[in-house]
Amino acid sequence: MIVLNGGSSSGKSGIARCLQAVLPDPWPAFEVDTLIQAMPASMRASDAGIEFAPDGEVKVGPEFRTLETAWIEGVATMARAGARVVVDEVFLGGAASQQRWQKALGGVRVLWVGVRCESAVAAAREVARGDRVTGMAASQADVVHQGVIYDLEVDTTRSDSMECARIIADRIE
Repeated sequence: MIVLNGGSSSGKSGIARCLQAVLPDPWPAFEVDTLIQAMPASMRASDAGIEFAPDGEVKVGPEFRTLETAWIEGVATMARAGARVVVDEVFLGGAASQQRWQKALGGVRVLWVGVRCESAVAAAREVARGDRVTGMAASQADVVHQGVIYDLEVDTTRSDSMECARIIADRIE
């Protein structure tokens, strides 16, 4: 299993797609964004669910955490059943977020990858994408890495997704 952690617009999704192209076996990729999109609209604007503030801050509540835990357990079950999985995550809680995954993934071989990108570059990508709350990339660029322990880090500031994917693929046994 490969867990990619980085802030919004850091390049995780592009790296995941490139990994699927360069790795010899099938590796399904799962994004935390897909979990959020799958939630009822009422949970995307609730203290109990997930809220996106106008400045880009993201707040999560207890109902979101309950569904997130179920999602993490489901992905972990797939990995234990033999699926090679790429996860595209945003550890809003830094080390605490990684610990939730570590608990669920006990016994699964995981390559923890930090995806870094300079704040200004991520913010420019965010504006170009047009599908993110302005400020999210800048607010997440550093906080998602606080206290997180990685096996490998890549930086998409000056390296493209394919170059990063090849670096990661070289670490897969």
